This record gives sequence, C-alpha cells and structure tokens, in this order.
Amino acid sequence: MRITVGISGASGVIMGYELVKALKRQDHCEVHLVLTDGAKKNFELETNIPIEEVMALADYCHSDKNMAASISSGSFVTDGMIVLPCSMKTLSAITTGYAANLLVRAVDVCLKEHRKVVLVPRELPFGKIHLNNMKQASDLGCTIIAPVLTFYNNPQSLNDQINHIIGKILMQFGLEHKKFSPWIGSE
Repeated sequence: MRITVGISGASGVIMGYELVKALKRQDHCEVHLVLTDGAKKNFELETNIPIEEVMALADYCHSDKNMAASISSGSFVTDGMIVLPCSMKTLSAITTGYAANLLVRAVDVCLKEHRKVVLVPRELPFGKIHLNNMKQASDLGCTIIAPVLTFYNNPQSLNDQINHIIGKILMQFGLEHKKFSPWIGSE
C-alpha cells in the first residue's frame, strides 16, 4: 500500500504526526509526506517534536514547493491521500483546483485518478464558506472526517481522542488501528 499524507497549517498537527506513526505500523505501507510551511510553524508552536523527527517517520518527504515530485503525477500510483489537519485555506484550494503547492496538487491528482481522499478539516465553528467547501469536496469524492470528540469508548486522554480519529481514517483504507476502540454494541 502507498499513501500520501499532507499536513497543512491548521491547528492539530500532532494528529498528522500520530497518523504517520500509525501508518508506519501497518504491514507494507509506504508513506509519502508533504508538510506545508504553516504545518512546520505549528509543530514549533503546538508541540516539542522537532520537524526532522516528523519528516524522518515517512518513507519519502516531499517539499510542498516541489511540483515535480513523484506524487504530483497520476502515473505515480498511490492508494490515496489523507490531509490531517486540513486548513480552511487548503480545503478552499482543493475545491477550486487551485494547486499552488504540492499538497493540493497531490489531492488534485488523487481526485482525477479516482483515488480515495480523506480530509480532516480543523476549524471551529464552521462558517458557511467552510461548510460549502466541505460539501463541494464531498461532491468531488473526498471523505470528510471532522475530528469530533468521542465518548462511547470512555476516552481517558487526548491521545485516546486522537487515536479514535486515526482509527476512523484508517478504516477508509481498509486498515486497522490497534489503538482504536470501536463501538461494540449494547444489550
């Protein structure tokens, strides 16, 4: 399996980091990573994780300015792409096809090749423009997974909440996340 991960400049970059770690725990999963400048800045502001550590997790880390990277072409076959977190700027660029950086171009390529795209938008509250853009992205074929809190699995920490979102994302690709607690029903 080959998956591209985009981490944009929205708050919550730790979720993108944890996603890449979860993907690397999968058997035979090649990870291509694209970090925007905003994402790099948010790693500085929101975490104590050096950006080099984030980049080292991926099999390939592409500059968002390199429009000639392998993932910029549909002939480079992937199983799809995840943007976590997805800023409203990135969402807007995706819905309009404004591929001014590699992250958006890679999404555009996945959409034109009918590959899975999962967007995890980060904003609160969502404004009408944001909601319209999410609907437009969904109409284009993207799956929208907003990072909504979970309670049915009795989370005890922020990490439990993050693992729930990552589990939901990986399910879209037929993958399991060992740290995900699914609903098991009630009698």
